[in-house]
Amino acid sequence: MPRRTFDRSTSSESNVIDMNTRKPAAKNMMPVICERIRFYRKQMGMEQKTLARMVGVTANAVCNWESGCYRPDVNLLPDICEALQITLYQLYDLKDPSIRYTAAEEMFMDDYRQLTPGNRYAVSSLTRTLLKVQQVERNREIRRLTLFEHQLAAGVGDPNEFEDSGVPIYVYDDSLTRRADCVFIVSGDSMEPDYPNGCMVLVKRISDSGDLAPGDIGAFMIGNETYIKEYQLDGLYSRNPAYPVMCFSEYESVYLIGHVISILNKEDVARKEDVERYVELHPEFE
Repeated sequence: MPRRTFDRSTSSESNVIDMNTRKPAAKNMMPVICERIRFYRKQMGMEQKTLARMVGVTANAVCNWESGCYRPDVNLLPDICEALQITLYQLYDLKDPSIRYTAAEEMFMDDYRQLTPGNRYAVSSLTRTLLKVQQVERNREIRRLTLFEHQLAAGVGDPNEFEDSGVPIYVYDDSLTRRADCVFIVSGDSMEPDYPNGCMVLVKRISDSGDLAPGDIGAFMIGNETYIKEYQLDGLYSRNPAYPVMCFSEYESVYLIGHVISILNKEDVARKEDVERYVELHPEFE
């Protein structure tokens, strides 16, 4: 009986079937996909049945992929990559030409891929937290002051009304806002050009005129009206020469609201998104 002979020559084809063409797959492509699916699945600590459920195939199909018997349908590749948290470039063991990593970044990515799913989640959570902190650090600190909606010189009866009429206003922290307690809106032109009509002013609450030095600008309540004026020993002065000096007898009631520190510029009022981000990281702020 003649002996059987075997052709041991190398073929460009394999016994692995490409499910897209139903023909033998090229040898140089199959091991890459098969090995990478197995590598990334094991790296994530994932069982074949888990990957199968996420992709929508049977566990036997995943087993056949990893053993090199079949290649996944091309339509399944995006789902496989999503389940394994990799890109198509990683699946085919290719470098993404659009991404250029430094040596340190590549080392980090290699380490990250070796982490378990739980540890990957921990790294991702820490990264997101650090990014939020970094965003806040890039912005200035925020302070909460009280905005009194009674305009200075608009008329208010009882000084105690100020305590109940304020609303929060958020400002960026600096050397001026740090000294202030509240914000008022100026009404009228008596202090122009230094304090125009409609501008907001930062005020440090004080109750004793002895805390004001001659030449200081103060916020005052006289009778049932409020004013912003320059304090002098002989009376209250306007910056606008069209207004006379306000002088008072010892029997007249003059209530000092506080020391006017400076005008509050609109750009110094904190943006809503900055306040929300700041409050998120500093719950005690509210």
